Order: sequence, then C-alpha cells, then structure tokens
Amino acid sequence: MKLVLKIGGAALEDDARVRAFAGAVAALARQHRVAVVHGGGAALTRTLSELGHASTFVDGLRVTDARTRDVAVMVLGGHANKRLVAAIDAAGVPAAGLCGSDLRILRAEKKASGMAGVDLGYVGEVREVDWRWVETLWAGGAVPVIASIAAAGDGELYNVNADEVASACAVACRADALVFLTDVEGVRDADGRVLGRVLAAHVAGMAQRGAISGGMLPKLAACARALDGGVASVRIMPAARAEALARVADGSLVHGTEVVSR
Repeated sequence: MKLVLKIGGAALEDDARVRAFAGAVAALARQHRVAVVHGGGAALTRTLSELGHASTFVDGLRVTDARTRDVAVMVLGGHANKRLVAAIDAAGVPAAGLCGSDLRILRAEKKASGMAGVDLGYVGEVREVDWRWVETLWAGGAVPVIASIAAAGDGELYNVNADEVASACAVACRADALVFLTDVEGVRDADGRVLGRVLAAHVAGMAQRGAISGGMLPKLAACARALDGGVASVRIMPAARAEALARVADGSLVHGTEVVSR
C-alpha cells in the first residue's frame, strides 16, 4: 500500500506525540510505502512572536510577507523537519528530510488573494508534483518526510498549506490512503459532536452555516481534492491517537472523521 500521513499543529510541539507518531510510521513503513508531510504552524507562530512579528490568518491560511516566509523556511524546513526525521530513525526506520522545493518534488505558484481580496503574500499553491525521487527513496526502504515549502519556476520560495501539499502528494502517488493527524478529534457538527463521516459535497454548506471555520476549511478542501484525484480513503483523526495508525492498512481505522465522495 501507499500511504500519505500529514501531521502538524500542536502535535509537533509534544515530544511524546512525536515519538508515538514516529513509532506508528516506522511500523507501517516496514510493510508499506509511507510518506510523511508536515507543517509546523504552532512553532512558526511562536518563533514569529519571539521575533516581534505578528501572525495574521485569512480563510485558515497564514498571510506571509517576505520575513514570515523566510522564518517559515527556517522553522519548517529546518527544526520541524529534522526533528521528525530523527524520531522516525530512532524508531528503527531510515527517513530522509526534504522540502517540497528539493529535487523539484513540488512546483508552486502564488496563491490568489484570499477573502475580501486580501493579498496572502508568499503563500503558494501546488501546480506540479514530481514523485520520481520519492519513489527512489521508497525503493531504498526510506520514509520521505516533506516540509510544506515549495518553489516556483523562477526560484521564488513559497509557504504552502501543508494540507494542500499532502493532498497533492497523495494524488501524485495514487495513494491508497491519506490521513490528516490534527489537534482536534475530527470534524464537528454545529452541536459540537464529532462526525464519523462527512460527504465532501456537503463541506461548502457546512462552511456557510458556520459549522466549520479556520484551519478546518483548507483541510476539508484538501480532502475533497484528494478524493477527486482518485485517493481511495481520506480521514481526519486526532494526533493523540497516532498509535492507531496501524489500522489504516486494513481499513479498520475508526478514529476521527472519514471524508467520502459519496
């Protein structure tokens, strides 16, 4: 099986959760081809604050000026990436840390303005994925760990939402499953109950009713794109239950919310 796992948020700030995730990745990678995509928004926000630079979000996406972009490259492509690589290696499986800009894995272009015409700055969206080098790593028994930084054709670097990166990677490799590990239990309805299943076609209506907002908006949009691109199974689940990832291979993973096309 080909599996794409995305982790980000506060989970990357918690040593125990990183170890649990790394252990689950290693166990899966002994039998399947696993790729990890990560963000690191919590660490990026903290680092920017320490540098006296405020963070602003529109439609769940970070407005990224040149300074924010440069710090994102440092945090995501540096510490967050190498910390995950080290944890997976410590769990017994070799891992290789990459940015989407490495080896032309991801090609991006500037994302169109957000809500109310706000210029998002150096926020990119994926236009092309070249998976050949990742296949080479897989053939050698390694787990690729991809940070959500991508380059445009002119060499400009962009901060790309990691959910979008995970979706694009899953489509490119024809993944059997795409799993988003999050800080929350799953997608909640208007009454706060976790939904076991969500139809992708219902996401727009849920957003209009205010049932979903913030970072869940780009996440669910990424789920829908993955399904449209042929990914067989898409799920949003709590990072706190990372040890349950072993069940994704046999289809018995039940935590969180499954996003379906029909």
